[in-house]
Amino acid sequence: MSKKLFGLNTVRKKVLLLSKLLGGTILVFYLLTSELAPNQSVAFWVWFFLLTVTILGADHLLEKMISRPLRSINKTAQQMAELDGDAHCSLKSNDEFGELAHSLNLMFDNLNNTLEKLETANLRLEEANIRLTEDVGLKRALLDERKELADSLSHEMKTPLGIIRAYTEGLREEIDEEKRQHYTETILNAVWQMDEMIVSLLDLSALEAGASKLKNESFDFVELTETVAGRLLIDIPDHDFHLSYELPKEKIHIYADKDRMRQVLTNLIENGKKYVSSEGELRIAIYMCSPGLVHFSIFNEGDNIPEAELPKVWKRFYRGVSPANGSGSGLGLSIVSQILTAYGADYGVKNHANGVEFYFNFPVESSSVHHLQQ
Repeated sequence: MSKKLFGLNTVRKKVLLLSKLLGGTILVFYLLTSELAPNQSVAFWVWFFLLTVTILGADHLLEKMISRPLRSINKTAQQMAELDGDAHCSLKSNDEFGELAHSLNLMFDNLNNTLEKLETANLRLEEANIRLTEDVGLKRALLDERKELADSLSHEMKTPLGIIRAYTEGLREEIDEEKRQHYTETILNAVWQMDEMIVSLLDLSALEAGASKLKNESFDFVELTETVAGRLLIDIPDHDFHLSYELPKEKIHIYADKDRMRQVLTNLIENGKKYVSSEGELRIAIYMCSPGLVHFSIFNEGDNIPEAELPKVWKRFYRGVSPANGSGSGLGLSIVSQILTAYGADYGVKNHANGVEFYFNFPVESSSVHHLQQ
């Protein structure tokens, strides 16, 4: 605690300490020259010489603490924007610049891993194309999908990389402390956005390739829904929507991967929360739609999705035309689709007069069916 409070772990603390030391040094030099020099003229020139040396020393320290780290980060950001595989920021410090350099390196490592996996997937697609040369339609579909993925990833990465580069250049010129802090936070948010997108893309690729193993277990689906909804909706202090829910009092057990089903519920609820209109209704419902199936739905009051666009909402990077679509990775609903498809569950989306509803039906355990029938 004391180390964090009194340590020089921010650029602001270092600059403040340097300015205080500079002011104190100039004052001490003035007092010493006034006392020791034989006359005022000699005292002034001695003091002026010491002042010049001190200012040059302070300028050197500022160059070392601020300008040099910014040049290093800016150079690395430019290399990353050009997708240079050797891009790496070697800056080591215990302040915001060190944190930013570490975040940039971590983000770019994840990006490189993703590109390597995509390259491996491309090689597999090429091998598949060779084996399926007779099926021209399938070959063309595979090539189109690969091109669409590469174009989408390139498009999605340009915005955060452009933000990182622009705000890093702004940091180099900006002297206002509040604006510098805002620039740093904006850069870190862009890095976190890219990292989230890369992690989600890796997760989606693993699901599509069947490389992600499902760890099935028996658990209460109603309880899981209450936990996820409570974390995402009920615990929000200043939400501007009206929450309603219809949940059964009885337990409904399903046999599935609990973490994956939590991911399904999280993505669907976050999607509904993002698109619900101001002061609109957000409604969650669970009920038995048949003796062996539990039905889950989330309805958000707001704008409809154009009917022609409904099948596209499950595709990766799809964000539609709503103004709320500027945030998020555009992969959440694709992950939902892959998980529910792996279980053979029926799912979908439909428009209502005043909003949109996402839903799915999932098999329940036979013991739950027997208990509910009683």
